[in-house]
Amino acid sequence: MLLKAKSQPAASRTDLAFQRCINPSCRATYETHSIRTACDRCGELLDIIYDWDHLPLPTRMSDFEAMWSQRTNPIRFSGVWRFHELLPFAPHDKVVTVGEGQTLLQQTDAVGDFVGMNHGGLYLQYEGMNPSGSFKDNGMCAAFTHARMMEAKRAACASTGNTSASLALYCSATRLMKAVIFIGSGKISYGKLSQALDYGALTVQIAGDFDDAMMRVQQVSKQLGIYLVNSVNPFRLEGQKTVMYRVLEALRWESPDWIVVPGGNLGNSSAFGKAFMELKELGLIERVPRLAVINAAGADTAYELFERRGVRWNGGHIDLDPIRGYNDRMDREGLKADTIASAIEINRPVNLKKCLRALDFMDGVVRQVSDQEILDAKAKVGAGGFGCEPASAASVAGAKLLRREGIIAPSDRVVCILTGHELKDPTATVAYHTTDQDLFNKVLASRGVTKASFANRAIAVPNDLDDIIKAIELYS
Repeated sequence: MLLKAKSQPAASRTDLAFQRCINPSCRATYETHSIRTACDRCGELLDIIYDWDHLPLPTRMSDFEAMWSQRTNPIRFSGVWRFHELLPFAPHDKVVTVGEGQTLLQQTDAVGDFVGMNHGGLYLQYEGMNPSGSFKDNGMCAAFTHARMMEAKRAACASTGNTSASLALYCSATRLMKAVIFIGSGKISYGKLSQALDYGALTVQIAGDFDDAMMRVQQVSKQLGIYLVNSVNPFRLEGQKTVMYRVLEALRWESPDWIVVPGGNLGNSSAFGKAFMELKELGLIERVPRLAVINAAGADTAYELFERRGVRWNGGHIDLDPIRGYNDRMDREGLKADTIASAIEINRPVNLKKCLRALDFMDGVVRQVSDQEILDAKAKVGAGGFGCEPASAASVAGAKLLRREGIIAPSDRVVCILTGHELKDPTATVAYHTTDQDLFNKVLASRGVTKASFANRAIAVPNDLDDIIKAIELYS
């Protein structure tokens, strides 16, 4: 049963939740009823902080199971707002939901065998079941809720595809505001672009990549007073925390040994770290899982900085010289992110510092995997019954790598996050399984993918009944 708050005097909601700078030398605070993506004083990222002592909290995580009996209430039907007590920045009458978070944690030995796990040890958290087809809806409903609290008329994002699809869906479904989307030239799959266009968003394609689009959308949003929903927005990450709550729920409230997640803008890893920090602080879990962030080799900033250059959280006192040096090198050499996993094709992750904090708290590691490894893992995930976009499969490829290195033990319980649906990028899937060498070369070989070890190719047969039957009997 949810307990009443411990508070003696009454307090307003803005007293119980506030925004705070993550810089330990600053720690400036701001009310929730304000729009900020950075600290006014020092320019650092912001957290949403709660006065837990004066808020109603569960005595144990399993208390949230009672919310299932309230599924006729849209707030409790949502897989995000069902955990409202753990992200209580908004009053119920301002909450926005389109039924997000009805996702599945699936145990799979088929993929576990590929990774090298003991049977019963590998799980896939399938966020492709969200309304827009990706994990982004978890955070978007939270950011969109805050935008509604602020009476915003327009909301904007830079996107490699999934964020734009999610924002466009929420704007279209609720009619509360208009969506303005920035994309880079040639850096978005048709599956994702089709959603933004179909949902009626104003789509602005600029000459450049995601990092260029991110810089421009921040400038435009500030100048025109448009609400920015990228994961630099701290309210976005509040919604993304709930992916971990649903994982715990599916595991009967026991922490796994590992959470493995693709690393793009590093919003998920940052949100997951915050979720476990809060749950541990509140005494709702006893053990914290380890975190593995998996970059694509063609967009491996987190790996380069964390594993090669030794950048660490260090209590918030981060050595910025290696970061500046790497950014300067990218500028000097004109280095751009390039990977088939377009959803994580990002060289300058805005949540790098929060991710470093999560890695510190969760005893984490960072790895990079090639496009070849990503697509092979994707094929095995699909063969196991869960089609995912390439970026999602980075988590499975990374788990396989960590298992090979002996970092993950075969007896561990591992949860790989599948961030997006297979139909987000059908071109990559068809190119991998195709018999059309020109298509393979155009889409995959140009990115260093030389083979399709697990391809399921169509069989060409004459239009003759006997030949069709023979082919089916031979290959099935």
